[in-house]
Amino acid sequence: MDQKRNWAGNYTYSASKLHIPETMEQVVELAAASRRIKVVGTRHSFNGIADSPETQLSLEKLNRVLALDRQNHRVTIEGGIRYGDLCRYLNEEGYALHNLASLPHITVAGACATATHGSGVNSRNLAAAIHAMEIVGADGTVMRFSRDAGDEINGAAVGLGGLGIVTKMTLDVIPAFEMCQYVYENLPLENLEHHFDEIASAAYSVSLFTDWKSSSFNQVWLKHRTMDGTASAMGPTFFGSVRAAGNVHPVAGFSAENCSEQLGVPGPWFERLPHFRMEFTPSAGEELQSEYFVPRAFAYQALCALDGLREQVAPLLYVSEVRTIAKDELWMSPCYLQDSVAIHFTWKPDWQAVQRVLPLIEERLAPYGARPHWAKLFTMPPVRLRTLYERLPDFRNLLLRCDPEGKFRNDFLDAYVLGD
Repeated sequence: MDQKRNWAGNYTYSASKLHIPETMEQVVELAAASRRIKVVGTRHSFNGIADSPETQLSLEKLNRVLALDRQNHRVTIEGGIRYGDLCRYLNEEGYALHNLASLPHITVAGACATATHGSGVNSRNLAAAIHAMEIVGADGTVMRFSRDAGDEINGAAVGLGGLGIVTKMTLDVIPAFEMCQYVYENLPLENLEHHFDEIASAAYSVSLFTDWKSSSFNQVWLKHRTMDGTASAMGPTFFGSVRAAGNVHPVAGFSAENCSEQLGVPGPWFERLPHFRMEFTPSAGEELQSEYFVPRAFAYQALCALDGLREQVAPLLYVSEVRTIAKDELWMSPCYLQDSVAIHFTWKPDWQAVQRVLPLIEERLAPYGARPHWAKLFTMPPVRLRTLYERLPDFRNLLLRCDPEGKFRNDFLDAYVLGD
């Protein structure tokens, strides 16, 4: 991977230096010595949230599991570990995380910092699993946040990289479980009007995919925990859709070889919750991504509003995915105090064209208070975005207290968090 560019290749970092420390002591030294510094993870962000005007730091060599607390059901990890590696360890020890994102390739710290999520009406985003964290601050001192010490952990968990360098995290874990998944094809949009909640809660994790070429969903992915018994109730049809006869990829025309196993074949949780296998290139490769969160109560109305933009959206799109996320108490989470639906767009790599259609999408979703994913592409004015987060003043105060000189800030944070 080109270290000057993000994974998708659409963003070039302005940082002139990249450091990859091998010890905690080196992290502390770099934090204290740098004028402006920012942590970069696996470069799966699509905007400048991880950029720095001077120095970037990667924790890829600080990627160990540090401790497993069987009494309290928690695991402590270093800031550079990826989900795929953590999940294998946890499963071998008989544990699991409550959910996973579509990709197992991303770092735990990076995903949590941007409120990345999986799907499930009862599953909160990934950062909700954080029990405690350690962050190296601007002067090299270590700040500690914990659920045992008050509400500030809810500000630090989705920290947008602005508080410092997240070097250690303690996550809540649950007993390991087995899953299977089925895919159904061609679900009419109109069938969601009176059945959205039934569809979204029909499995532990549910994803709806569409290319917006018609008023329907090309695929519905239903990921069942085998212990729940919901898979046994699945018949040949599902709310008007038909069970797929073979393995499929969410994007039409792509091989299903790099996708997680389907057709009801049981397997461990960490091999079924992601859509893509760890050993393969995720998703479509060169692509752009956007995502917007609306209250779950408005899911059907929001989707109908987007259905009116099919002619503008479909030619630019690989696929769009709809998922549900349970509400949380994390200050900068798009799901703060609201059960949400996330409407995701995987675009073809044509930023000029996508940049013209995003304002149309944002206008259609504005009546529902749509909040964009922090690490993906959007055109919403900063003044508008800031009004969508009622705890933003508290987060701003936390950020200024932890980093008063702005060592970990950048243009993105200045615009969307600290702007007037």
